[in-house]
Amino acid sequence: MIDSLTLRPALEPDLPEVLSLYAQSDIDDGDILPLADAKRIWARMASYPNYKLYVAVKGAQVVGTFALLIMDNLGHLGAPSALVEDVAVDPAAQGHGIGKAMMRHAMALAAESGCYKLALSSNLKREKAHAFYDSLDFERHGFSFRMALPAAPP
Repeated sequence: MIDSLTLRPALEPDLPEVLSLYAQSDIDDGDILPLADAKRIWARMASYPNYKLYVAVKGAQVVGTFALLIMDNLGHLGAPSALVEDVAVDPAAQGHGIGKAMMRHAMALAAESGCYKLALSSNLKREKAHAFYDSLDFERHGFSFRMALPAAPP
């Protein structure tokens, strides 16, 4: 399956398929962001330097996605760091190397940008995802802290 896989920056027409990947039960529990909202957010993401949504495409179908932010730092002697977010693979395509190919692509992009680290977080309930990241030699490092914030007014 991996032989005909293409990894590329997402295009606006990819958004409906990307949104359906996020509807998985262990990601957004079946909820889907309205397409108009997704287009607005995707356009705003494009205005950030070094922040891109990527897709894995098999044939004409989007089978995986992730977002990669490469950010500048004043610490770490100015070395940039990379953050991966919103990783998803079509459940029907899992176990065929798509997630591994996406993460290897993110690692290569981060390395090419001179990043001193590539980080991601994963919800505690996603044990299969943790095993996947362990298999790619991600190191469980420190603690991840979060705070749920009240929704902003419309």
